Amino acid sequence: MTSLPAQPASEPANAPVAQTGDGQRRRPTLRSDLRASIPDGLIALLVTGAVFALLYARIRAETSSTVSVMPFMTDTGKFWLYFLSQAFGWSALLWAWITVVLGLLLSGPRLSWLPLSGQRLERLHRTTSLNTIALIAAHALLFAAQLVRSDTARWHSAIGTAFVETFVPGGYTSGTGRIAIPVGQAALYLAIPLGLLFYIRHRIGPKTWRVLHRFVIVVYVLSVWHTLLYGTNVWYDGWFRTAIWLLQLPIAALLLLRLLRPARRSEKLRGPRAHTGSPTGWALRLSGRLAIVGVIAALLGVVSSGNDGGRTAPPEDTSSSHNKHG
Repeated sequence: MTSLPAQPASEPANAPVAQTGDGQRRRPTLRSDLRASIPDGLIALLVTGAVFALLYARIRAETSSTVSVMPFMTDTGKFWLYFLSQAFGWSALLWAWITVVLGLLLSGPRLSWLPLSGQRLERLHRTTSLNTIALIAAHALLFAAQLVRSDTARWHSAIGTAFVETFVPGGYTSGTGRIAIPVGQAALYLAIPLGLLFYIRHRIGPKTWRVLHRFVIVVYVLSVWHTLLYGTNVWYDGWFRTAIWLLQLPIAALLLLRLLRPARRSEKLRGPRAHTGSPTGWALRLSGRLAIVGVIAALLGVVSSGNDGGRTAPPEDTSSSHNKHG
């Protein structure tokens, strides 16, 4: 499953700027944030290693849903790269979730109970975003590596096929992947530029950056959709799949809070008569808030009912959906 990074729906009005030793204001750079992301990245790798060990052990014990979907995966020596790709996918989804939460905390009302200052919170948000991009890249590359390893064609042909199936929309033509893979690719190809635009926002203009940055929530939705469609660990109904839905409730609640009480005064929803823009703009803002309320109600319905879109039984031919790995 591919999971993508996300940053706040808009830059906070009082976003902190780092200061040099002489008190001068300094704009955060990609180089400085890459250095600052090393501790966070090491934690991400430790989490990925732990997830890989758990997935590997469950495959060996044949207790994983992946075995039900793809029985040939019990050959752990042949498919360990796929399990490692899964592990990076899950850690990427977790880091994307953390990044979105941090971003919404920054762009919404300041919560007094948060132990981190605004400046530290913003920097952590940037470093988790960079590490999410790295985790996604590892997830996709390892998936391609498994395709190459499983291909019996010559190495150059195998690499070309794996590249097309992993990175070219429509290139993967097997089973659920015909939809799930392009969804993940769309999230990936949107997330990287939207995440990195932060570092050139002074060139494109803060207003343009804020408008583009709001589409990051779409990237996150695509990443979760990809996971629910293609994640063999959450293929069937059960508590694990329901937990994925449950984790979206804090995101939706924070997004609603951010829309109701944005950090920027200009983004507050006033009455129709007090609104300074066009009536259409006011209606769109109101519709956005009502839509999030609807999303929260739908999430609560899914979690409480257990009807989370999972499959109730293995398909008759369990190898048909992912036979590209065989």
